[in-house]
Amino acid sequence: MAGYIFRRLLQALPVLVGTTFLIYFMVFAMPGDPLLALFGDKTPNPAVLERLREQYHLDQPFIVQYFLYLGGILRGDFGTSFSGEPVTDILARTFPVTIRLALMALFIEFVLGVLIGLISGLRKGKLFDASALVISLILISLPIFVIAFVAQFIFGIQLGWARTTVSAGAPIQDLILPAFVLASITFAQIVRLTRSSVIETQSLDFVRTAYGKGLSRRRIIPVHILRNSLIPVVTYAATDFGVLLVGATVTEGIFNVPGVGRTLYQAIIRGEGPTVVSFVTVMVLIYLVVNLVVDLLYGLLDPRIRYVK
Repeated sequence: MAGYIFRRLLQALPVLVGTTFLIYFMVFAMPGDPLLALFGDKTPNPAVLERLREQYHLDQPFIVQYFLYLGGILRGDFGTSFSGEPVTDILARTFPVTIRLALMALFIEFVLGVLIGLISGLRKGKLFDASALVISLILISLPIFVIAFVAQFIFGIQLGWARTTVSAGAPIQDLILPAFVLASITFAQIVRLTRSSVIETQSLDFVRTAYGKGLSRRRIIPVHILRNSLIPVVTYAATDFGVLLVGATVTEGIFNVPGVGRTLYQAIIRGEGPTVVSFVTVMVLIYLVVNLVVDLLYGLLDPRIRYVK
């Protein structure tokens, strides 16, 4: 097990370096001068502009800028935003909010998606199954901003069950409605994936053998059917966590959530290379760790999986 984890960590290094390099290159290649945006319509003093270029290493070639940034990451220094605030402070302020929102959305979509998908798979062709497929198809077809505005209008304005915008500090109760909206992105996919996996697992020999031995459905469904059907669902949920982190940009903008998505969008508009690359670097690290944890969970879901040399 330890050797497997060590090999996975080694494999993650080129992914991390390659991702930061590509993102830094794309930010570097953006047209325009990001420093000029700081002054708005005013004409900056050439001496001040030159001093800012030197401070942010914008007077250096691309490859020099990248290696300076990479060296800073190894020292735990993610650089400074154009507003003068350390990027680590921005990360510390925004990432907990987005991670909390993404975890809530992941919990909602996984629990409801697996439950509805399981019932739909067990009742294939029945009314519940048809209704679940229709609802999932509608959710897949609707853009996230449409779902967000409809949820705001119905649950926030008409019924008054939730706040239409998130207050300062992003308390849990204010994140419930944005979490449901964010979960709707892939909730339908988990329902359909669980349903198809349950239908396929029911036809396997070991399930028929369990029925032949006289085991009750209460034993067969959770232990034999659901457990083996969860492997593709867990894989999808792991990759979906990264999608939720990045895909929260629209949801955070509509509900005024002070998280990563809105901050990252603003940094891209301003051309703040260190801020954009730092945010993406942390997202990639979280994504790699989550995928490693999911790979280790496979051994619990399927006893046939063992991590050997």
